[in-house]
Amino acid sequence: MSLFSPMLFLHYLFSAQFAHAALVTLGLSLAALAVGVAIGLLLAVGRETPYRAIHHLVTGYLWLFRGTPVLLQLVFAFNVLPAFGIVLSGFTCAVLALGLNEGAYMAEIMRAGILGVGRGQRLAARALGMDEWRIMVWVVLPQALRIVIPPIGNQFISMLKVTAIVSVIGVQELLMVAEQDASGTFRYFETLFAAGIYYLVLTRIFMRIQMRIERGLSRRRRTVAIPAAAAQGAR
Repeated sequence: MSLFSPMLFLHYLFSAQFAHAALVTLGLSLAALAVGVAIGLLLAVGRETPYRAIHHLVTGYLWLFRGTPVLLQLVFAFNVLPAFGIVLSGFTCAVLALGLNEGAYMAEIMRAGILGVGRGQRLAARALGMDEWRIMVWVVLPQALRIVIPPIGNQFISMLKVTAIVSVIGVQELLMVAEQDASGTFRYFETLFAAGIYYLVLTRIFMRIQMRIERGLSRRRRTVAIPAAAAQGAR
């Protein structure tokens, strides 16, 4: 038996089963990222509030989800929640666990973006009579989101690779499909090589998307900065 079979590798690479598993991996990553961004944004805003109770809740959340392994959280959601009458599919449990874990890290990214907005912006908004909630929604967050797009892109690429652990709860993602096929033929080289190609292609695509977004934002900043500089020079 040869160490590597190109024909078998191509069979796995272009099979409908692997393509579907790659779509499951991609959908899981996007859904978990969306949950993480939403939770992270709420946590970041909560850390900026003057209310101590909310601040303590946010701190407790960060301590819990950043201090325990994501695999533990995943297995907990799948095996323990049914004891409380909460029965979810493997895919939903994976989105929930990964999203909650990601939210703890997104909170720091979002908070850094919020703090990156100059204090002068808030002072100007207060001078116009805006309350703190309107300042956060209409002034701070739109500017903060531009700052956090690059690290969010990096988190998504990391999330895409972390999804491999959901195979432990039976989700038919890319790595699990590769391992199942290899367990019957013992051709691990070809199946894992094909799965690796899918991961590399997906990460490459989203790295290119991230680069395009960053370039678009940098152009927009330059477009806004030039008229502002010209106006100051005219004064």
